Amino acid sequence: MKNFRQSKKALSPVVASIILIAVTVAVSIAVAAWMGALVVGQMQTEELKITSMTFTDATHASVVVHNFGTNGVTLTGAWINNAEISSPGYAPDSTVEANTDVTITLTYADVFVSGGNYQVRVSTAQGNVFMYNAVA
Repeated sequence: MKNFRQSKKALSPVVASIILIAVTVAVSIAVAAWMGALVVGQMQTEELKITSMTFTDATHASVVVHNFGTNGVTLTGAWINNAEISSPGYAPDSTVEANTDVTITLTYADVFVSGGNYQVRVSTAQGNVFMYNAVA
């Protein structure tokens, strides 16, 4: 017991190194979690999907667009088989709110042929393009 009180050493270098490493790792994890929370709040991805396309007559098609994302998506253009629709059946720069469906009517310049394959595309304000293929 007498020997124990006379030995007034500090922590051994090995124990001190382990404690410093543990504190460094803990702080770096906390900073990474904090930065991750900041970045996730700033990232907005568009999750738009064309769920159906119905041919209403020889030149018109109804397209149902669903927004699976958490933010509104602004539609800026529409195409059928690479032909831009000059007057789509929605207001220019209209917004599809989060978790909602919107039905738009597109007027095709040609005539839809029964059994023909048609690709519809819609573009958004962020520059993303979403596609859907249908058979008339």
